[in-house]
Amino acid sequence: MDKLKPITWLGTSREDLREFPGLVRQKFGTELMSIQLGFDPADWKPMTNIGQGVKEIRVQHEGQYRVIYIAKYRETIYVLHAFRKKTQRTARQDIALVKNRLKLIKR
Repeated sequence: MDKLKPITWLGTSREDLREFPGLVRQKFGTELMSIQLGFDPADWKPMTNIGQGVKEIRVQHEGQYRVIYIAKYRETIYVLHAFRKKTQRTARQDIALVKNRLKLIKR
C-alpha cells in the first residue's frame, strides 16, 4: 500500500465529525482514506465559490452531512469543516468559516 497522505484538521472539524452518527463517521473515514490514497471520494463536488481545489464530500444518512477539505497541497490534506447540512444551500456561516480556515493555510 502506498504511503497515506496525512490529514490536518482545522478548527473544530475533527470534534464536529466525531459528533456525527456512527455510520456517517464510518463513511467519512472511508472517503478520507480514499483521498489519502490519491483517489476522489464517491460523492463530492467542487466548492469553487470558496477556493480553487476546495471540495465537499457528501454523505446522506438520516440527514445531510458534509466535510469540506482541500488536498491540492503536497504535504497534507486539510479538513476545513465538518457539519450537518440543514437546508438545500450551504449556510453563509459555514461558508464564512471555511473561507477563514482556508486563509490560515495560505499564510
